[in-house]
Formats: sequence, C-alpha cells, structure tokens
Amino acid sequence: MIIKPRFNSAMSAPLSNPDIRLSIAAVERDTGLSKDTLRVWERRYGFPMPSRDASGERAYPLHQVERLRIVKRLLDAGHRPGRVVALTLPDLQGLAASTVDHPQRTAGTALAASDLQMLLSLIHRHDVRALHHELARLRALLGLRAFVVDVVAPLNLAVGDAWMRGQLQVFEEHLYSEVMQSALHQALASIPPPTGEQAPRVLLTTLPGEPHGLGLLMAQVQLALEGCICVSLGVQTPLLDIARAAAAMRPNIVALGFSGCLGLKQMHDALAELRAELQAETQLWAGGTAPGLQRRPIAGVQVLDTLAQIPQALRRSGSAPAT
Repeated sequence: MIIKPRFNSAMSAPLSNPDIRLSIAAVERDTGLSKDTLRVWERRYGFPMPSRDASGERAYPLHQVERLRIVKRLLDAGHRPGRVVALTLPDLQGLAASTVDHPQRTAGTALAASDLQMLLSLIHRHDVRALHHELARLRALLGLRAFVVDVVAPLNLAVGDAWMRGQLQVFEEHLYSEVMQSALHQALASIPPPTGEQAPRVLLTTLPGEPHGLGLLMAQVQLALEGCICVSLGVQTPLLDIARAAAAMRPNIVALGFSGCLGLKQMHDALAELRAELQAETQLWAGGTAPGLQRRPIAGVQVLDTLAQIPQALRRSGSAPAT
C-alpha cells in the first residue's frame, strides 16, 4: 500500500505495519526533507533504503520515516548529516535525548518555566481554545515584540525538543504550528501600517525545500513593528520567481528564512545565485535556525542570527524608517 501526499497519514498506522509505504513526495511533506536530500543520502549513506512500487517509484516503510523525522530534528539542532543519517533508531533517540539538554537549547528567556510547561500541556491535551487564550494573555502581558522573542521563540524550541524526546506526535506539532500562525497573523493585523513615504519595503519568502513558514512569520511581525512594509510570498518560492517579484515590487530588502531543510551547499549556492539576480541596491537577508548558515559568509548577504538583530540590521543598512 503506497500512501500519496494528500494528507499526513503516516501516524494513523503502527510503525511495525509492513504493508504501509510512503511515496517520496509524502516523505518530503511528512519530514521536511527534500526529495533531492533523500536521494543523496540513499547514495551516500545507504539510508534511507526504500523499496520500489510497481511503477518503479521509491516507497518508504514507516520505520524509516520515523528515523528520518528524528534525523531532521537533529540537523535542526546543529548536527551534521554525516554523523547522524546512518545511525540506528535507538542511537538516534539517545542522541536526541542528549541534544535537547545541551546548553545551546536552554538560552535565557523571559518566559517562566511554569508558563512554558502549561503551554506544552495544552498542546498535549489538544486544547486549541485554551492555547489561543493563553497566547493572547501572554501577548497582552508582554507586548507584541517581547511576545515573539520571549514566548514564541522558546516555545518553538520546546515543542521541537518534546518531539525529539517522543513526547509529541507529528500531528500535535502541526496543531501547535497552526495555532501559532493564527496568533501571529492576528498580531500582524493589529499593527498600524506605516505612514511615512520612506518606509522600508521587505519581501519575505523561503526557497523550494523549505516548507516551514513560522519563523518567516515571526520575522514579518518584527519588521512590521519596526515600520516596514512587508509582502510575504509564503514558502517555497522558486528562486527565479523571487527575482521576478523583486524586479516588479522593488523592495529594499529580500528576506529568506532557513529552517535546516536544505543542505549547507544548497543554501550557499542559492543565496549566491539570488544575490547575482537582484539589483545591486536590493539587500538580501538570510536568517533562521539552519545550522551552518553563519559558518561561511556570502558577499552581499546579511545573515541574522536572531530576530532581536532586526532593528540594528535596519539601522546599519540605512533602511530604518526616519523617526
């Protein structure tokens, strides 16, 4: 039985069921790993090792998909593919358990530990209404800017860590993502539009193979709070179309988000190519949680480590609106 990518049905059957297989498109959607990445790992590391269906297409058993999910989380946490891709499931689970306790994952935050645990508990209980309510309460208490930096960012890490520990299912992570995106869209709608004619214009998107838009939405909120006019193309926009949109809309800044779905070479090659396609006066920003994004500078590309760097980056680039 081959599962096509109409919906995420991998969690609806036991991992031991030998009859369930996912197509490569379904695995890409389920794990966030691109088809090209899956094919390269198959050749380079011998994993994943799919069977073939009657049409000769790759078909992935569920136990391999489970391993791939953990591998993806470990890559997001900074591990390199060569270290983790070929590990067994128990070894991956052990590495994930130690990774989430690493000091890098416990950066200081204004969010109280009790509030963090309460939000995770609401996700566990699938209490969408209460989760919306608590997020609204924290936003009103802290203000929108601090809400994004001190609530959304650490909660994203906590949800990812809980997933790696096996404490959250994929559908629960998706549920959280939908609730948070709804909260951030509501927050965006509450920000008054800039009134000055010199407001910086920012075009936001991700590249093909980067399906995660939550970080992009967080950046959009921060930029809007700084008085920028933001236009989002959503996720997975082809590089040539980003360049065409920039030529048509003439933004001051093109901002791309990276979550770790793309390999280091893919990221750098795409950024270098896009930089060459954009007008010289158009700035190119890159940010997100992708490991390695800061390792090697790219001429003409501004890399932001955190959302808190956005105001300073705007001032440094001369794009900050006049006060």
